[in-house]
Amino acid sequence: MDPRLQQLLKIVVEEYVATAEPVGSQYLVDQHELDVSPATVRNWFAELEDQGYLIQPHISGGRIPTEKGFRAYIEWFVQPKPAQKRERALLEKAVEAPRGERMKNLAKALAELSGAATIMSVKDAELFYTGLSQLFSQPEFQDLRRIVHMTDMLEHLDVTMKRLRQEGDFEPQILLGNESPFGPGSGMIVASNGSRMIGVVGPVRMDYQSITSLLSSALNLLE
Repeated sequence: MDPRLQQLLKIVVEEYVATAEPVGSQYLVDQHELDVSPATVRNWFAELEDQGYLIQPHISGGRIPTEKGFRAYIEWFVQPKPAQKRERALLEKAVEAPRGERMKNLAKALAELSGAATIMSVKDAELFYTGLSQLFSQPEFQDLRRIVHMTDMLEHLDVTMKRLRQEGDFEPQILLGNESPFGPGSGMIVASNGSRMIGVVGPVRMDYQSITSLLSSALNLLE
């Protein structure tokens, strides 16, 4: 892909993740000081639409990434790296609790930092989740049907985590759309060190770089 289109897709994805609103050409030129006109950006939008990376939900509105657009962004721009210093400090504070509270404290910290639900399991003996208030406050869950569906999936969480655990140890993996055990409208980032598994569940519109880094740092702390 043309590097200019790659960079434009990156900007659109990150703006959409931050705002949950379609991204317009004039806004991008103004906010990112692009050295091109809004008309040029619209032409690039059209190219990305033709290739399936963006859609225009409203005729006169901006663009949002498709699932293919998110996949491309993840492939091109999400890199393994530690969480930021402030986030690591919050995770470190969470595991300073007595042993029996560490996992739950860490799960709560992850939910607060990610704005999504966090799931943890220790072998097959302990399984819990937290952060539903953060998850359901996302704009995507204004539709009650999505809340009902997600709640139903959480009721069968033991089956889901058992299936994921069969893969053994693995670094953070991103399961997007149809790959996600929580349905095509969701995203999941999950990692395991064998005895423990951590997953973060949210809408497809998630900050995959930040959450991947958070999970890596959390697993390191548990080791």
